[in-house]
Amino acid sequence: MVRSKIPADPNVETIPIESVATRIYLIRSQKVLLDQDLAELYGVTTGNLNLAVRRNQRRFPDDFMFQLSPAEFDSLLLQNAITKGRGGRRTPPIAFTEQGVAMLSSVLRSDRSIDVNVIIMRTFVRLRQVLATNEDLAQKMAKHDRQIAILFEHVQKMLSPAPVKKNPIGFVTPKI
Repeated sequence: MVRSKIPADPNVETIPIESVATRIYLIRSQKVLLDQDLAELYGVTTGNLNLAVRRNQRRFPDDFMFQLSPAEFDSLLLQNAITKGRGGRRTPPIAFTEQGVAMLSSVLRSDRSIDVNVIIMRTFVRLRQVLATNEDLAQKMAKHDRQIAILFEHVQKMLSPAPVKKNPIGFVTPKI
């Protein structure tokens, strides 16, 4: 068993939520964490994490986890400028949805896995809150978009100086 560097106290967070949030990807219109990132957070090898999942396959239906296609994996490597490194992976990674990550805590039975799961769940909740706030703001802005445009037009007219009529210098002949 891996010794926990994270205390079992749920009030103590040593892994910043931001570091978890940067590991969440949007794949197949779902927010997911990859097996290699979860293994690093839990302090286990990717192989051991995937072995625990295979031994408890009934706990992980298709909506809890899925394996990336080779095309999705290649796209992910290109987007993140990740090299496969020496040897690389032989199979594409497994992506875990929020429910799959929650189920991992019942498979990986350690204090560290419990504490990391709490942090991951808080991260998912915070992401949902941020997205909901941004959607509300976007809807309010769209509703008031025309009024804001009219307001800006009036403000620009008020700020632009009125044209000043200058008297010409010199002699001007009248037009006949």
